[in-house]
Amino acid sequence: MKKLISILFLLIAIQFSNAQTVGLFPQISSSQIGYVLFAPNFGNTTYLIDKCGYQDHSWTSTHQPGQSCYFLEDGSLLRTGKLNNATFNAGGLGGIIERFDWAGNITWTYTISNSTECQHHDIRILPNGNVLAISYDLKTAAEAIAAGANPANIGTVVWSDKIVELQPVGASGGNVVWEWRAWDHLIQDFDQTKPNYGVVADHPELINLNYNLGTQADWLHCNGLDYNAALDQIILSAHNQNEFYIIDHSTTTSQAVSHTGGTHNKGGDFLYRWGNPEAYGRGLATDQKLFGQHNPQWIESGLNDAGNIMIFNNGIGRPAGNFSTIDIIAPPVNGNGDYSLSVGQSYLPSSAYWSYQATTPTSFYAMNISGAQRLTNGHTLICEGPKGNFFEIDTAENIVWKYVSPVGQAGSIISQGTTPTNNSVFRCTLYETTYPGFNGLTLTPGNPIELNPLAYSCTMLPETDVPAILSTDNDEVFPNPFSSTINVVSKTEKENYQLSNSVGQIIFSGSEIASNDFSLLPKGIYFLKIKSASKISIIKLIHQQ
Repeated sequence: MKKLISILFLLIAIQFSNAQTVGLFPQISSSQIGYVLFAPNFGNTTYLIDKCGYQDHSWTSTHQPGQSCYFLEDGSLLRTGKLNNATFNAGGLGGIIERFDWAGNITWTYTISNSTECQHHDIRILPNGNVLAISYDLKTAAEAIAAGANPANIGTVVWSDKIVELQPVGASGGNVVWEWRAWDHLIQDFDQTKPNYGVVADHPELINLNYNLGTQADWLHCNGLDYNAALDQIILSAHNQNEFYIIDHSTTTSQAVSHTGGTHNKGGDFLYRWGNPEAYGRGLATDQKLFGQHNPQWIESGLNDAGNIMIFNNGIGRPAGNFSTIDIIAPPVNGNGDYSLSVGQSYLPSSAYWSYQATTPTSFYAMNISGAQRLTNGHTLICEGPKGNFFEIDTAENIVWKYVSPVGQAGSIISQGTTPTNNSVFRCTLYETTYPGFNGLTLTPGNPIELNPLAYSCTMLPETDVPAILSTDNDEVFPNPFSSTINVVSKTEKENYQLSNSVGQIIFSGSEIASNDFSLLPKGIYFLKIKSASKISIIKLIHQQ
């Protein structure tokens, strides 16, 4: 596959207008080149698009997503699928895990869906090829009361959560080689006759069974996983508790049931938690930081803020109003993967050290699903899930790329100009062109996914010799609008100028531009590409006759 190393793409719009509703929105800016993977919530197809909004590949299942999907380093797709389950019926339900090869053939499936358990929301591939999956873990009312639940606050069942590690076997089998259950790590201060009775605040490593326990069955509603291979630790997001947990994966299954064992000798107890100190008796409602969060994840090595944790903070029920933020925190962890906690205090930090919110906060609000991803160029890719809205922000928090999913109810394709409905997406993920999964593959851009797309030309520039950026800090181009001549004043020595029209045709290319007469050009929008030894600039110009 041809490698596109440049981080710049040039979008040249012909007919973009206020009527645009879906697909790629016009941006002339620096954006991380790569391919974006997403699975519309109400369709059976998983799409891979490039940053120009063209469909490059797709895989079709017989199941809607349930919910996450991943493009793996061997070029295969790992996704979850939604099965009908008579017991479990909450949002994010799955039940089956599927693996497809590049050609769209199913190479492995595994089902977790019966009357006592059901996979939901998220999975993760491990370096050894095993798969972590979140699953509901049903408890009867009698089991909950026996564990110290207040009978007045429960219905007929309680859905707890567990994590299973699956070792794929054959085409449709697997071995559960590791398991962690939330139910093994409870504390409660309601029924002193039970062995797990105690002072909640004295046990931040445990879950308070009676916190946010109600007649609704879905108690924790865990909705996101991440795995850190260097630490051998797992992040688990508990939506209904408004916090996330970190647990030790180095334990055996028997140790994970207990409170000892593993690298940190805490068994399956929490190593760390963050978002809502009230949940473990070391804070008030005013100390809550997360509000229905999704997608907590360690930022990968080599990226800005590496090692810290990024969270999509949905903001539902936020005291300041319903708006979403992307938050990054620096957990108090040492080189051994141990987290510090002062006696009687809540886990630090007291707040996020970086947070993105819209200029008008309420204009960016996802009440559910959604996620974010830190990119190599320092930008952040955000999925505003309920609206199927993907956008990339640069380090100055400017939106430099935007795409709205055109896939609606039952996988129907939305026509350009039609207001999208039911086009929600759980999460989107960008894979750079150098990602190992693309090795040996040929990706040919197809058409935009939407029906009746607007006419536009988009090119990802294959620059491999210099980093491409969109910056005019050292370039003064005048006049703009221009009528006949174009002048460039620069602090750096230029190598080449290239002037293109709005359909990508090259009008001029050379090392000297000021002496040229462009008076006969049709009026309209043009783009001047200025290449030096250290950068590439793209400047939008308007020609007036």
